[in-house]
Amino acid sequence: MADFIPKIKSKQVDELFDAILSLKNREECYRFFEDLCTAKEIQSFSQRLEVAKLLTLKKTYAEIENKTGASTATISRVNRSLNYGADGYKIVLKRMGIIDNK
Repeated sequence: MADFIPKIKSKQVDELFDAILSLKNREECYRFFEDLCTAKEIQSFSQRLEVAKLLTLKKTYAEIENKTGASTATISRVNRSLNYGADGYKIVLKRMGIIDNK
């Protein structure tokens, strides 16, 4: 992954990520993201993370759709990211203890 260069890389994005990394707790995250994003955007982010978690736990599309309300298109997009993406979901899910740190 050392040679991975994201398509979104820019000075502005670096500064955004530095800002996120400077947050110290959940309350600060709520405050920052409430100012930065719409409620719908935050809900979409959290839904995608839940979909990734459930896919990792081998749940079916129907189970995931029923539990999260995510469309099959969203589930498919998250599944594609899990299988062919930059491993961002996997990094987070490992650190959250959802999947093994192997």
